[in-house]
Amino acid sequence: MTTTSPGVAKDPGRARVAVQRFGTFLSGMIMPNIAAFIAWGFITMLFIPLGWLGWWEPVAPLLGGFGNADVIGWQGAMTALAEAPDGATFPQYVGLVGPMITYLLPLLIANTAGRMVYGERGGVVATIATMGVIVGTNIPMFLGAMIMGPIAALLTKWMDRIWDGKIKPGFEMLVNNFSAGILGMLLAIVGFFVFGPLMIGISAVLGAAVGWLVSVNLLPLVSIIVEPAKVLFLNNAINHGVFTPLGVEQAAETGKSILFLIEANPGPGLGLLLAFTFFGIGAAKASAPGAIIIQFFGGIHEIYFPYALAKPATILALIAGGATGVTVNMLFNGGLAFPAAPGSIIAVTAAASSPAAGGIGNLLVVYLSVLLAAAVTFVVAAVILRATRKRDLESGLGGDLSAAIAQTEANKGKESAALAGLRASAGNDARAEHDADEAYNEAETARATGGEASGGRLETKQITNIVFACDAGMGSSAMGASVLRNKITKAGITDVTVTNKAIANLDDSADLVITQNQLTDRARQKTPGAVHVSVDNFMNSPRYDEVVELVRDQHQDGA
Repeated sequence: MTTTSPGVAKDPGRARVAVQRFGTFLSGMIMPNIAAFIAWGFITMLFIPLGWLGWWEPVAPLLGGFGNADVIGWQGAMTALAEAPDGATFPQYVGLVGPMITYLLPLLIANTAGRMVYGERGGVVATIATMGVIVGTNIPMFLGAMIMGPIAALLTKWMDRIWDGKIKPGFEMLVNNFSAGILGMLLAIVGFFVFGPLMIGISAVLGAAVGWLVSVNLLPLVSIIVEPAKVLFLNNAINHGVFTPLGVEQAAETGKSILFLIEANPGPGLGLLLAFTFFGIGAAKASAPGAIIIQFFGGIHEIYFPYALAKPATILALIAGGATGVTVNMLFNGGLAFPAAPGSIIAVTAAASSPAAGGIGNLLVVYLSVLLAAAVTFVVAAVILRATRKRDLESGLGGDLSAAIAQTEANKGKESAALAGLRASAGNDARAEHDADEAYNEAETARATGGEASGGRLETKQITNIVFACDAGMGSSAMGASVLRNKITKAGITDVTVTNKAIANLDDSADLVITQNQLTDRARQKTPGAVHVSVDNFMNSPRYDEVVELVRDQHQDGA
């Protein structure tokens, strides 16, 4: 079991960790609010004039925001003046679609961003400031919220430092409330007159860049960046930090956006796992069929990342498949009406079948993009796996040990003598690999604790709270927590909690933190006092049995 002791500092591979942290911050503003995006998408799909229930009088005109208040006569609902085709004005119901995309979603993003920077106080000031940006523009201000929100919270944090410890007793509430209110007011004014127009210009440039890529048929080349970044656990940052804000603005104008499918298309992952199912060897071949169900229907794309990292050449297959899917949607005008989160075929179907996006015709195009993306990925990955199959079989260790060692060294940020010894054992059998791995874990733990602990685990740390942590804290970590929770329950252990969180939300309450090995360095920085366990696969890691054994032994010793 790969563990670290409390308070031991390690070089995290700063560049990779910094990129992951920034990406997590971007996606962290969006991910907690995905339910609101989906709600807006369903309301749009159902109640706009072209929606599935657009014919339902008077409900659709009221909720969709296109009904004439003088004709319908529903009292009390918010209205605004609208212009009829003949130039006459009439009071039109505002409905839900417009206010949600204009106010609700950007304000939720701003509040979440502010809380990430400076807690509740930062969230309040960020929301006030972003309101100025929203009313100072005539387009949905998602990018504005993602920029103004953190800035406002950071300024609030700096402001509070000025008089920290200098406020006379009894005046704390007065100073805190008035200072936040005044700063929020000033930032809202700046947002209206300065930030809003600036964001309109930035949005126009970004929109023009996407339009140019489409017009010259270069949008598929984005997959060269997207697919490798995904397997490095930047998938949420790319999808929800970049494509979702731009896609929502595009969908508000055209009814759908191709950007929602660049990262979320489940086809490449499906193709890769199918290739491992038919042409893989060892544990990869055995576990791939189960991973297909989780990835394709559950939308947990992280499940296929270890397969790509174990055989890095297959990333080329993912790039080819991703580019194929983007090309199909670009040529036949496919897209989604709202973000597909998680990226399962079920969510994709719901978002693609919206009448505003083109209904059944658009759904067929999207299905074709998924199918062809999977087929191309499968073919390319199959060629790669077949070409290396003989060498992998001759190695006796599944052919992926060297890649795993290299990846571990990359995560550690330096070479390791223990890993060099493990690499030398690559010609032995699986038992030799296991023994070398155990020896490595023992040596690492003994070194980290100054010889106070060995055996790959820390006996002195009492485990009562186990936390699975992933980038967003919603997908793969929830899956892993469920697996371990069942194992602990079956072992008869009742007073140990197993939960899942985003890495950004980790705190000192965690006794043991389990992460995928790509993310362990970041988790270690957040909770240096916890025991950290690295796994390759959240679904079926042998480390879970070791954790259960450790907890059981501790409880027996304490009984």
